[in-house]
Amino acid sequence: MVYVFLAQGFEEIEALTPVDVLRRGKAEVVTVGVGGRSIKGSHGIVVGADICDSDIKSFEGVEAVVLPGGMPGTLNLEANKTVQEAVRYCAENNVILGAICAAPSILGHAGVLENKHAVCFPSFETELAGYIPTDDYVCRDGNIITAKGMGVSLEFGLKLLEALRGSETAERVRSSVQCR
Repeated sequence: MVYVFLAQGFEEIEALTPVDVLRRGKAEVVTVGVGGRSIKGSHGIVVGADICDSDIKSFEGVEAVVLPGGMPGTLNLEANKTVQEAVRYCAENNVILGAICAAPSILGHAGVLENKHAVCFPSFETELAGYIPTDDYVCRDGNIITAKGMGVSLEFGLKLLEALRGSETAERVRSSVQCR
């Protein structure tokens, strides 16, 4: 199961594109609303989450956790205890942890980017404590997958899918959505 956390003010494309890509690749994806099931994105789009953060009792069996960016979504994610527990669980158990745009700052503040290649929206680079910069738009280093922003949401989703279901599945989905 993949948890995609949604907090008030999340960037809609950065959240929903990976959800779509992962589901096309047959990954079980559950959207998790922080503080409720009806979450308004940074551009006013209201999304009904599958579950609420308070519904999560354990992270056992979780294959990945995905954190979209957006403002104030990233700040609201970081302030949430369940999100912090998810980040810690992924780091300690080598579970895939994806973050895009401003959200890699959450990983930087949690100390999980130390000596890891990572990317984020350019104005957040100072928040990635201990990271190794790269010129890539989407970057994987071990269990950590990061991306620069909304414009690479599809590539971010495909990189997550590749990590979870292999390159053949990711290439099948890439081809089916007419992505180069």
